Amino acid sequence: MSVALLTLPKQQLEQTGLLHPNVRYQSSIAELVQDTLRIGEGSLNDTGALMIKTGTFTGRSPKDKFIVKDRFTSCHVNWNDFNIAIEPQFFLKVKETILNHLNQKEEVWVQDGMACADEHFRMNIRVITEKPWIAHFAHNMFIRPNEDQLELFYPDWTILSAPDLKLDPKIHGTRQSNAAIISFEHKTVLIAGTGYTGETKKGIFTILNFILPLEHQVLSMHCSANIGKKGDTALFFGLSGTGKTTLSADPNRFLIGDDEHGWSKDGVFNFEGGCYAKCIDLNEEKEPEIFQAIREGALVENVVCYKGSHSIDFSNKSITENTRVSYPLEFISNAVHPSEGGHPEHIFFLTCDAYGVLPPISRLNPEQAMYQFISGYTAKVAGTEAGVTEPTATFSACFGAPFLPLHPGKYAALLGEKLNQHKAKVWLINTGWTGGAFGTGNRMKLSYTRAMITAALEGKLEGVPYENDAVFGFAIPQSCPDVPASLLNPRATWNNGDAYDEAAKALAKRFVVNFEKFASGVSEAILNAGPKL
Repeated sequence: MSVALLTLPKQQLEQTGLLHPNVRYQSSIAELVQDTLRIGEGSLNDTGALMIKTGTFTGRSPKDKFIVKDRFTSCHVNWNDFNIAIEPQFFLKVKETILNHLNQKEEVWVQDGMACADEHFRMNIRVITEKPWIAHFAHNMFIRPNEDQLELFYPDWTILSAPDLKLDPKIHGTRQSNAAIISFEHKTVLIAGTGYTGETKKGIFTILNFILPLEHQVLSMHCSANIGKKGDTALFFGLSGTGKTTLSADPNRFLIGDDEHGWSKDGVFNFEGGCYAKCIDLNEEKEPEIFQAIREGALVENVVCYKGSHSIDFSNKSITENTRVSYPLEFISNAVHPSEGGHPEHIFFLTCDAYGVLPPISRLNPEQAMYQFISGYTAKVAGTEAGVTEPTATFSACFGAPFLPLHPGKYAALLGEKLNQHKAKVWLINTGWTGGAFGTGNRMKLSYTRAMITAALEGKLEGVPYENDAVFGFAIPQSCPDVPASLLNPRATWNNGDAYDEAAKALAKRFVVNFEKFASGVSEAILNAGPKL
């Protein structure tokens, strides 16, 4: 759908500060693709998807994400290494610089979209950018308004995106030449110096993580969600690389969304209108829905094609391991519309344990669930980042600390209330290593992980015997359909039981040390639900 410029009131852009004579408003995907090809910043692969490079930044830059510190945010934001304060005068200076930059470009793209499938919390978003592929990303990832909605559209929030603009830290108060700055007073996100499209997505996620819990008592969550044929909703929490997108794209269930959701008094709803999946080592056999979504209308970032062809080499990491594809939710054949579900019956915490210590599936009691939610554990493996030569534990509160402006205790308290009210079963799933740490053991097969999750969802783990993990206390099923029983107890998969015990104690100590900063804000029952040294 292409909407004429006249449908966008000129005064709306002038109020923003955009005084540009050549605005391309609400372009169709076909137009945005052609514009990207015309300016020489993209190419098509053999399935018709648009491939682009995001430049210097192929991932988020968390140390360059700022929130304007004003009278409102100063007393609510949990200021830390992720929520970095910037003074209002610097926000205004950066905004002025971005607008001057955009006004001097030959053309500018404006794309309107919405967040939150539940209309009670709907938020209108306007993206103004110098890049047609940023507008393409916004089209894919936000909920797309229809013609009637566009006639009355007025943005609640505006994103100004200028990837080519380099800021001056001395003038703009930033750390370096790139920045993403959120002002709750001005309801504006400023993005400069970076072309990584995920900054646009996570900027809105950060805003919703502030507004929804604080003003509406809605739990905002970094998780995927799907729904079964009987109407049973499931949530999948996890950090990047643990399997949120992959495991929620289940051909036997209907997808609600792959990354960002809210849990209100009425149930679960998606924040987005699209998916943003990792492409590294993607293949059709293991992830058919995502593989088939890479077609005309999809936007693929930082991939490399086989030499002399337009066919993507998904194993190629020469640009980045964080290769990505964005596509509308309807590209997934079994996605539900509207993307909403009831209260979850099952919640899965996904972790990629590179130490080979945690069981592939275990059941958590409510206190253990709160402890693990607040901890947000996974592990990086050797080779994924410069300087990482052995498994490295990573803890991210509520499985999304970089996007949480409020104290983690706020989100944890909301989760606790909902678990108590709706009695959801909580499971810990280790998609990482077994039989030893990375380099010695083996990665858990995706087919086994899917089988374990399916068994939990279908109630097939209700009548089996369980044993408690000696260190972490988790309840481990002793059998599971379509999974070898020998894999279920991690200690039994190691050749040397003493070596496993040492690794388990070492990981447990990391949990305990990490949790010290939360100890004063949780109940004794939650504190006691941690591992025993």
